[in-house]
Amino acid sequence: MITVPAGSSLTLRCPDTQAIVLVSLAEVRAPFVAELPPIPVLSLDGPGVRRIGVLELVTASGVTWVEAELRNDQLSVLGDAPTDVVQRRGAARRPGTYPAVGTAQVENIDGRRLVPLTGRVEDISIDGLLLRATTDDNLPSLPYGIERTLLHVSMPWGEMTAAVKTVDQRADLLRGTYEWMEPKGTEELARFCAAR
Repeated sequence: MITVPAGSSLTLRCPDTQAIVLVSLAEVRAPFVAELPPIPVLSLDGPGVRRIGVLELVTASGVTWVEAELRNDQLSVLGDAPTDVVQRRGAARRPGTYPAVGTAQVENIDGRRLVPLTGRVEDISIDGLLLRATTDDNLPSLPYGIERTLLHVSMPWGEMTAAVKTVDQRADLLRGTYEWMEPKGTEELARFCAAR
């Protein structure tokens, strides 16, 4: 089963234009890449604009490349798909909704500061996580320039505390890898992800 998780960053490379980075708005799944239904995405194109190119498709199994069309905020796979996922993710992942609170270290044009945030972890592995969060101002996006975040995540076995280094940040989504985690949390998370 091929699953494109909600919040995945998808890159569409079209001829004679800069690569377009899109965020999937809902989880989409199918037995094979070629059978994926249209993927709803966050796009800046107006209605009626059509783009065709090579899509870097992030799935729960890894990353693959396939020809795709973007039209009316929907990405559709075109033609023949590759036979397999090209890049495999090394760590088992667990999607879900795990409440989280923490403090983000932000560095941007305004300087360096700490910002409290609340949200939920929507995808977790022993390597990193995907966090959907807001700050105290409740704006629909996180402040630009988050370098790292100290998080307290409510997991099935109890609270997990980890320092997360930012890998990618889009709107209210932050993808990161662990810089530090309490020893007990590392063991429990490995068991939790392996039990899938």
